[in-house]
Amino acid sequence: MKLQSILPILEELAPLEYAEDFDNVGLLLGNAEQEISGILVCHDALENVVDEAIEKNCNLIVCFHPILFSGLKKITGKTYVERAVLKAIKNDIAIYAVHTALDNHQNGVNKIICNQLKLVNTKILVPKEKFIRKLITYTIPENHQELRNALFEAGAGNIGNYEDCSFNSKGIGTYMGNENSNPEIGQRFEFVENDEIKIEVTFEKHLESKILKALFKNHVYEEVAYEIYELQNQHQNIGLGMIGELENEMNESDFLQFVKDKMQCESIRHSVFLNKKIKKVAVLGGSGSFAIGYAKRLGANAFLTADLKYHQFYEAENQLLLADIGHYESERYTKNYIVDFLIKKFPNFAIILSEQNTNPVKYF
Repeated sequence: MKLQSILPILEELAPLEYAEDFDNVGLLLGNAEQEISGILVCHDALENVVDEAIEKNCNLIVCFHPILFSGLKKITGKTYVERAVLKAIKNDIAIYAVHTALDNHQNGVNKIICNQLKLVNTKILVPKEKFIRKLITYTIPENHQELRNALFEAGAGNIGNYEDCSFNSKGIGTYMGNENSNPEIGQRFEFVENDEIKIEVTFEKHLESKILKALFKNHVYEEVAYEIYELQNQHQNIGLGMIGELENEMNESDFLQFVKDKMQCESIRHSVFLNKKIKKVAVLGGSGSFAIGYAKRLGANAFLTADLKYHQFYEAENQLLLADIGHYESERYTKNYIVDFLIKKFPNFAIILSEQNTNPVKYF
C-alpha cells in the first residue's frame, strides 16, 4: 500500500487543521509515493524506535510527539533528534506525527484520559476559537434544496450534536447582464427581478475548499454570489482538555490514588488538600498550566495535567486540587488508541504497537 493511501486515514484520525499554530504535525519525513510495508505506532520517534521499526519491517512510524518540532539547520547526528532523523532517512522510513491535532479532537488524548478515569458528562475544557465560518449564498427556489443538500454533503451545517443546520429566507434578487453574460434567467441587458432563497450555513474552516467546490458545482447561476465570514463562536467539539464527573465522589487522597492506579503514575505532585470531595474533574494531557483558569471557572474540584511549575501550584487559590501526573503518563494510552483506530481501518495490514518506553523522566 502506498503512503498516499494511508495519509487520508491519518487525517481522519487527527485532522491537521485541528493542530495548534505552533505545532508541527502531519508527514514529517517520507514520500507519498513510497510503498509501505508496515506501520509502527509510538509516543516518540527516537533512534531506538527507528531501530525497532527496521527490525519489525515497518517503514512508516506514526508518533504522537513530532520528532521535528523546530527547524534543523544541520543534520550531523550530534543530537537525539538529528540521529533519529538520519537513521530514518538512511533506511527510507517515513514519520508522521499527530500531536495537538489529536489533542484537540473530541475523541483524542483528553477523551482517552476521561475514559480511563470513567468520567461522565464530559465536554471540552478550552474550546477552539475562530474555527467556524459562515457561508451565505443566494439561488432560485427550484435550486435551493439541491444546493443546500450538496453543501450538507460537503460538511456544512454541523453544529454540536446536530447536522444539516441552515437558515433560509425568501427575497427578491436583481441583476442585469452585459454583452458577455449568459444568464440562466432573462436576457442580456434585461433588468431581472427574481424570487430567490438566501441560504446560510456554518462550517469548519478546513472544509472551505470542499464547500466552495460543492457550491459552484450545484449552483445554477453563471455567476455565483456568496459571502464567507469568520465567526467568533467557540467550537463545542474541538479544543484542548476536557471536564467531566466521577460516577461517585471521592476524598482527595483516595482520588489521587485512583488516578495513580488508572494512569500508571510513579508519583503525583499536587497542591494543598482542601478537605473537599472530588466530583467534577478537569483533565488536559501534556503541558496544561495555561488552562488552570478554565478549570476554576467551570467549577472543577480537581485539575489533572503535567509540567506544572512551582509557582503555578499557588494558582489553585484554595479553589481546586491541582495534580501534575506527568507528561508521558498523561498521554500514555494515546498510542494504543491510534493502533486500535488503524487496525479497524486496515484490518489486513501490519499495525504494530511500539514496545519502547520513551519516557525520559525516571523516578527514584
